[in-house]
Amino acid sequence: MQSCFWRRILVSIAVFFLAGSIWVMHSSPALAYDNPELLPNTFTPVVDLAKTLPELQEEKLVTDLEQFEADTGWKLRVLTQYDRTPGRAVIKYWSLDDKSILLVADSRGGNILSFSVGDAVYKLLPRTFWIELQTRFGNLYFVREQGEDQAILQALESVKGCLLKGGCNVVPGLPREQWILTLITSIIGGVICGFAAQPHREGQVFAWQWALIFSPLWGILFIAFGIGPVVTRTSEWLPLVRNIAGFLIGVLVAYLSPIFSRPSSSPES
Repeated sequence: MQSCFWRRILVSIAVFFLAGSIWVMHSSPALAYDNPELLPNTFTPVVDLAKTLPELQEEKLVTDLEQFEADTGWKLRVLTQYDRTPGRAVIKYWSLDDKSILLVADSRGGNILSFSVGDAVYKLLPRTFWIELQTRFGNLYFVREQGEDQAILQALESVKGCLLKGGCNVVPGLPREQWILTLITSIIGGVICGFAAQPHREGQVFAWQWALIFSPLWGILFIAFGIGPVVTRTSEWLPLVRNIAGFLIGVLVAYLSPIFSRPSSSPES
């Protein structure tokens, strides 16, 4: 009797999971992957389902994108969404091809921006460019300070500017947060160089051999992470001068640190 009872329990559980799996496979959300009815009947390069853009701003953006396509041949498209998405229906609606760039803004995630890029675009703007573009303008801090509309508009301006000048490896412009990071790495590189250059024997003024040995470390911090991001993103000289000054100050402070750490000799009474 007990074995029959457990057998019925197991059969009931199996039937329950089978019915649940059939319901999941036939549930309606799967149909949301392709919803052409969400798209307008007339053509427009901007479909603002989430109502992110003010009306006048959207009209100006539509005009700019249409003119940009007429002048260059590059298709820039914008889709904002929240609860529902047209899904793959946008491919047919916009006739997306190798020269198309689709910006999707969806505030439900941690980063509101994502991009779908044609193969021809990658020849001018590599994948690292799109990762940096997404993290710079789509992060929650930028959106909180500037707004979702500015995240979309400034990302598009970066793309348009790079396409007009024949491509970019990095996103133009140097945000303050990124510059501060380059300044910190420059100072750390200077500190390492200064410590390495401290005299190690009597009569030695500057231990250039040790500074040379540690050059891969402080050189990467100063040149690759301190100078490189600045010169590749902006032509302004002030951030560059500040980073060089930070490096030299770091060298000087670390080099002279033994002098400051010596105990002061007290006069004999």
